[in-house]
Amino acid sequence: MSDLQDSSAEGNGFRRLAAPTEGDYALRREVMVERQLRKRGIRDERALAAMLSVPRHEFVPPESAGEAYDDRPLAIGHGQTISQPFMVAAMAEALKLSGSERVLEIGAGSGYQAAVLSLLARQVQTVETQEELALACRERLQRLGYDNVRVHIGDGTLGWADQAPYEAIVVTAAAPDIPPPLLAQLAEGGRLLLPVGTTEAQQLQRVERRGAEIVTRALHNCRFVPLIGQYGWKPRGG
Repeated sequence: MSDLQDSSAEGNGFRRLAAPTEGDYALRREVMVERQLRKRGIRDERALAAMLSVPRHEFVPPESAGEAYDDRPLAIGHGQTISQPFMVAAMAEALKLSGSERVLEIGAGSGYQAAVLSLLARQVQTVETQEELALACRERLQRLGYDNVRVHIGDGTLGWADQAPYEAIVVTAAAPDIPPPLLAQLAEGGRLLLPVGTTEAQQLQRVERRGAEIVTRALHNCRFVPLIGQYGWKPRGG
């Protein structure tokens, strides 16, 4: 892969960055999967294949495309981020998807995680509170062909009751506690994954419904943007 091209024909004697090709991006995804995911313990082959398939550079602002496969989150506007690749893969793996599930995602953002989940489940409903982000996300997913994802605008802490119950629910922003509507929309045997804690530091928790019993397990320390809504954090000035 070459990121440089000779611009000496312009007479300035410097070399400038060339725009990466689709082949360059594909190679970067391979490196991302091998170095950031496999070597750090991600073992779910379906999740790894999905991460290899989805063009992450399409889900970040154009000026950040060259950083899309870096080992870190990136800003996407409106105070939101696209999560670090490892965290997206770890969350996908923890949901234990077989391909038949209805998945609810809270916090659509740019649509990247929804695209990954769409390759692992039957259907994805994703809720985004920021209207501008949601509309851009909907257009992007449609343009890229992820046609089993539906993007909704609303308070994600209330879930999306119209399509409940869900075999898997994933929350991509930090909550002070588990929003009760999400528990109510979780199917028997379902898995709910969300970061719980303060606005500064959280633990990624997996919650499973087993009859009347709710079983919770802490998976990773993490740091997500705050979940805004009735059962999350209040917006500034709200």
